[in-house]
Amino acid sequence: MNKKDIASFRRQLKLENDLLKLNEVFNVYIMKESSEIYHQESTPFEMLDREQQELFMDNFKKVLAGQLDRKLFELKFAKEVENSTQLILHQGLLTNDTETWKDQMLKVVEKMLQVKQYEQDIVLTFVNGEYLKTVKPISEETEDHERDKVFSHSFIMCTINTTQDPKKELLFDYVEKEFKYNIVVDPIIDLNAPIGGFLFPCFSEGESDVNHILYSIGKSKEIDFAFIEEVLNAEELFTAEEDKFVFEEIVKDVAGDQITTSTLANVYEEVQRVIEETDPKDTPKLDYKDVETVLKSSGIEDVETEVIEAAFKRVTDDETFELKANNVVPKYNSKSIKIQTKVADLKVSPSELRYLRQMRLDGKLCLVIELEENTVIEGFEIIEEEMVTKKSDPVSE
Repeated sequence: MNKKDIASFRRQLKLENDLLKLNEVFNVYIMKESSEIYHQESTPFEMLDREQQELFMDNFKKVLAGQLDRKLFELKFAKEVENSTQLILHQGLLTNDTETWKDQMLKVVEKMLQVKQYEQDIVLTFVNGEYLKTVKPISEETEDHERDKVFSHSFIMCTINTTQDPKKELLFDYVEKEFKYNIVVDPIIDLNAPIGGFLFPCFSEGESDVNHILYSIGKSKEIDFAFIEEVLNAEELFTAEEDKFVFEEIVKDVAGDQITTSTLANVYEEVQRVIEETDPKDTPKLDYKDVETVLKSSGIEDVETEVIEAAFKRVTDDETFELKANNVVPKYNSKSIKIQTKVADLKVSPSELRYLRQMRLDGKLCLVIELEENTVIEGFEIIEEEMVTKKSDPVSE
């Protein structure tokens, strides 16, 4: 799934939407002390109060929020796994019997409890449903309405939610004119900030992909690798940070640790060109041949195929590895590059790097910014100054 697919599905998560049908909501309460199921409850979504429906709908939206490869990860299921979660979820997807579906979800819960003991009581919320993806007309002249053609996607979603102890409060009773201690023992389920979850299967351009699952984490960089490998039975993932690190290491192997701002701007521009020229339906990727083309087009000299291939092998242990292009370049059309100095901090876009130069003037290291107009500071227009180099005193004879 690309970000467009995710955004499209997420937009459908709203009440009274004829393109989305939620069937059953299955909540499982897990005790932290024993890592056992304390309670389970299943309710048809349409039987919930409207306020409850809104709470759950917001919960489902939040688990699909965030950037790909930072908070959302499309994972491929590993092959030949005993008691495969892919098979468990697929069987749950195919059944029309609520009890059978619940049994399949409990199998996933059991795998979770074998892997991790949570620090708080948690609530696992499972929901199954159907998502209808409309197909737009091929041309404006066609007589078919866009809703005449739809793709139907059955899906299962899971959210992992923490609980909070109720607040201890002192109340004043106006009638009895006395202070009372508010005693509440029921924990509060935090549906506003799920700590994880998943969507199965993935789907793109009208096709469901049961070989992939969309995994979600609560906070960036807090990836539960045990959950990925032992619960979801998915293959190892590469994060955006890891893709960026691999790309940087490969460039350093070829061009060295030091590079000019103009060359770096050229590298980012070439990667951005790959992104823009890739079909929106596909994920733009870079193999070692693509990286070679990028570096050569960027003006880096002595770029050799063998060196790049060896760099891929050294960093990833796989010379056929492909980097996601979106992960290796900062956001191209925003000031996503931060430059910190002792004097000032700057933010520039990748394309603006070419207007910066690091130079030595009058013996001092300087960061020079090329301007198109005069700078205004506190309402004052700054005038141009000439750089004066001090002459050394003549040596007396």
